[in-house]
Amino acid sequence: MENERVTPLAERMRPRTLDEVVGQDKAMGLLKKIVAKREPVSLIFWGPPGAGKTTLARIVARETEADFVELSAVTSGKKDIERIVERARANWNLGQRTILFVDEIHRFNKAQQDAFLPHVESGLITLIGATTENPSFEVISPLISRTRVIVLEPLARTELAKIIERALSVIAKQPSPSLRGATGDKAIQKNSTGSPRRSTPRDDKINPETIDYLAEISAGDARVALGTLEVALGLGGKITKEKIEQAAGKKLPSYDKKGDGHYDNISAFIKSMRAGDDRAALFYLARMVAAGEDPKFIARRMVIFASEDIGLAGNGALDLALNAFMAVERIGMPESEIILSHVVVALARGKKSRESYDMWGEAKKLAAQFPNSPVPIHVRNAPTKLMKDLGFGAGQKWVAGFKHDKPYLPEDVIKFLN
Repeated sequence: MENERVTPLAERMRPRTLDEVVGQDKAMGLLKKIVAKREPVSLIFWGPPGAGKTTLARIVARETEADFVELSAVTSGKKDIERIVERARANWNLGQRTILFVDEIHRFNKAQQDAFLPHVESGLITLIGATTENPSFEVISPLISRTRVIVLEPLARTELAKIIERALSVIAKQPSPSLRGATGDKAIQKNSTGSPRRSTPRDDKINPETIDYLAEISAGDARVALGTLEVALGLGGKITKEKIEQAAGKKLPSYDKKGDGHYDNISAFIKSMRAGDDRAALFYLARMVAAGEDPKFIARRMVIFASEDIGLAGNGALDLALNAFMAVERIGMPESEIILSHVVVALARGKKSRESYDMWGEAKKLAAQFPNSPVPIHVRNAPTKLMKDLGFGAGQKWVAGFKHDKPYLPEDVIKFLN
């Protein structure tokens, strides 16, 4: 019991079987087949923190009776890999499979990832990698081709609430000084959403609405939810929303300026402006600003958007976006938030036209398809008398808006377009 008191609640609550796992329904189908066959395969779990990557890897190893070796790409090097390979060879001779779990596999460089390849290919090692980054960009292609990528989603609020309730039920069976005086099970209640929920054995300590609140602010991360709950319980007394906030400290946005959160948010920001949804565009702008995103990066994307999506429908949009970029560059934050929000609303509400963008795409394709087509002689320059005598620039007049009666595109391009 003493060891359980010092072991973090999140660690104590790790599921030991797939049936105990809450959420990740899409991943469960494949994992249950692997476990049923007791034949582990190399996998890469891609998902946000607290989604269950390490837990699922441990369950697969336990259920397939494989030797489970954990390695952190942050602290491990070549010697660690060599040591694990020797351990795997010994296991192989004994007829036992070896599962190597590499946490944050994206932090291994190309050479380190290459070191796994022959052992994964031969079957000596079954590799399970965990990453919060897109493996398409962070894991080498040969390793991707030898593994199955399983995408894990952030846990839903209802799923986190279920995990929190399960933890409270476990804690209720292990009374501690901070929980004395709690009562037993109570009747089924309704939470803030109106759906039925069985009250926990500690309803005098925390009510369903507070559980929902904890689940909501944990942003899909079970580890955060359980860690915050543990700190809140240690504060003593009834657990309220205010106590949850005290235990959680300042909530940081789930956003990594070098990770998928960065690209997901800027993508949603652009698409919201494109759709004319100024409220959504401002929401994503606010998230990026709160996360410390470089305001000049945001402004640059707005300049691109002004030409790409508004284009000919509002030529003033480009000037507005450029002025916003210069203002952000010269004024700095936090005042530049006002400028960014002003221009975001203007761009979102502006009329949209991709005509110039689409025409540019067509022009690039034509230029690539006809790289050597001769420029029509009548639109060529004629700096010498000989060239003029040969017809270079014939019929051209230096008059505003002059239009030659002959086409301006090369003849073979015209034929292709017609």
